Parts: sequence; C-alpha cells; structure tokens
Amino acid sequence: MKCLVVDDEPIAREILESYITDMPGLSLVGSCNSALQAMEVLKKQSVDLMFLDVNMPRLSGIELLRTLESYPAIVLTTAYPDYALQGYELDVVDYLLKPFSFERFLKAVQKVESRVLVSVGATRQLIVKSDKKTWPIEMDDIRFVESIGDYVNITTVGRKILVHETLKNIEESLPRGQFFRVHKSWIVSRGAIEFIEGNYIMSGTTSIPIGKSFKDEFMIWLNK
Repeated sequence: MKCLVVDDEPIAREILESYITDMPGLSLVGSCNSALQAMEVLKKQSVDLMFLDVNMPRLSGIELLRTLESYPAIVLTTAYPDYALQGYELDVVDYLLKPFSFERFLKAVQKVESRVLVSVGATRQLIVKSDKKTWPIEMDDIRFVESIGDYVNITTVGRKILVHETLKNIEESLPRGQFFRVHKSWIVSRGAIEFIEGNYIMSGTTSIPIGKSFKDEFMIWLNK
C-alpha cells in the first residue's frame, strides 16, 4: 500500500516513516508537514493509506478530510484523545494516540488491509470507499472496472461506484479466475462477457476494448 504521512512535528514524521519502511507491503510516497501540502500530494499521487495528524496549524486533519470529496484509508494520529469521535464520524479506519508503539501501528495497518478484501463465509467481497461511504461489493456482482484518470469506475449489477483508487490495486484484490485485465484501462468479469467481436467484448450496452498486448493471454484465460 502507498502511504502518505501528514504531521507538523518532524519527530512524529520520522517515526512513522521508519515504521512504514520496516513494514513489508507498505511504501512511503510522501511526507508532509501540513494539511495544505498533503492536498497537493493527493492531487498528483495515488495514495492508499494516509497517516494524518489531527492538530496542525492553519488546517487541521479533521478539517482537511471535510474539504475532500474522497480520500484514501485514514489513520488519525494525535496526542489528544478528544478527537476520536469526530474521526470515526468521518469513517477513519483507526486512531493512534501518541506516543504509539510499532505493535500498535501494525494493528492499524492490519485494520486497513482487512477493509480492502474480506471474506464473509464463502462469499468474497471487495470493500471500497466512495463519497465518504464504505461499500462492501459482492465479487459476483462486479461486471467490469474502468480506469478514469485517478479514479476507477466499478460497474456492478445494480450500480456504478466511482472510487479514488488505481486499477492495479483493484486488479490485485480480485480473484484471477473470475476477473481479467483486458486493456490498460479495463478489467472484466468472466460472467459479464456476452460475446466477443473483433477486439471488443460486449457486456450489455457496453463495448469493452481488448488491448493488443492482452489479447493472447486473455483468450487462453477465457478457454480455461
């Protein structure tokens, strides 16, 4: 997961940077000393998890979240416990009270990971955030996924959900036998394919292109 650290205290940033570096599966893509700086990073960089300090000058962490239309998974960090309720109202994943240990940091990361892909009995779900809401999506309901700039549009049986996420991260969360990336901008479910004509897949009224570099492997996958 791509991580962003936002804290006005240099020591606090250094601790989080060290924890992220030591944690397999995490990569640090930015470290900001203000919420305003973080806003600029979020515009340019794909972020999966943001460690966000609550108390910062000019614009607090809570105020930052309220200004954003969408944001990645959030773990709030602060020396004051009074902000926990506000944070959970904004659907943050966890709340780290400073000073926190690496063990407590690890638990927060595990909570974030559990949101990405969970198993409920025999049914697998994709858990995503959109419009400040958390959406559990049944894998069998997903028809196709399209990349649109810094977002992906997940089309299900009943709705479309626009998520601030990379197509690669979504691809890694989907079961390989059921889904295939057929184009640099498209992933399709096996069950959504009605027919193939030339270099296009028809799914209802949607025409999905098959990329030249994907076609051979896609046809092998389709015939398995």
